[in-house]
Amino acid sequence: MLQKKHKSKASPVSTTPTDRPKPTAKFNRNRLSVEKFPTRVEMGAAAAADIISHLKARLATQSKVRMIFAAAPSQAEMLAALVADGSIDWSRVTAFHMDEYIGLEPGSPARFARWLDANLFEMVRFDCVHRIDPGPAPELEARRYAVHLDEAAIDVVCLGIGVNGHIAFNDPPVADFDDPFDVKIVDLDEVCRQQQVDDGCFPDLGSVPQQAITLTVPRLLRAGRLFCVVPGEVKRTAVSRTLHGPIDTACPASILKTHSACTLYVDEASCPDD
Repeated sequence: MLQKKHKSKASPVSTTPTDRPKPTAKFNRNRLSVEKFPTRVEMGAAAAADIISHLKARLATQSKVRMIFAAAPSQAEMLAALVADGSIDWSRVTAFHMDEYIGLEPGSPARFARWLDANLFEMVRFDCVHRIDPGPAPELEARRYAVHLDEAAIDVVCLGIGVNGHIAFNDPPVADFDDPFDVKIVDLDEVCRQQQVDDGCFPDLGSVPQQAITLTVPRLLRAGRLFCVVPGEVKRTAVSRTLHGPIDTACPASILKTHSACTLYVDEASCPDD
């Protein structure tokens, strides 16, 4: 039983407030703020600038910040801009990531922890990085990770949206908006697994693991501030369903419309219409 609980780096652009790219459109859907940019580089730079501003405000009033990061090519431009900025005292930040495959060898480059190591965790000096390591006992690891997450409040989540509308590895068949767990083992649906192939992370569908450890939807939503970065034409349907569809586990990302402090950053390819 799990513990219950109440590719290549992108070239960043400047993230200073005066140089922050301006959105071509800004609007709200329910409680969700949406900003659209011409390109994914501008989108990533704007998201990074906002994250940096928020971190500075947090660090001005509290000794440490706790953050959760998604591992995906969609996050590359934003993470590159974060790393390039140089104005954040990362030694006061504790980092987590939100999901990990079960069954991959510890040194596999397809592991999400390895991707984040290359794009963030080994690029700046964090106070602490908590990596999910499923090992031979993934249920024990899920419980262990939930304990670390619960040691203090999570201040910030940087996330994306999958082709099937998932957030973390909460695919439509397993997403639960009232999940009693913080971290759990899930089966990955075929759309999610095919996305990993299309993203260039695996050579074919048969190579993609069928299970993963993931943070649940309620665990993500309990964070104080969410920054959701979703570029690319392949995400267009998921973005449209998130913004215009019902709040339903058929599109797990639709629940972001209920969060009091979430911004969705999109580009023209992922959101051509308002």
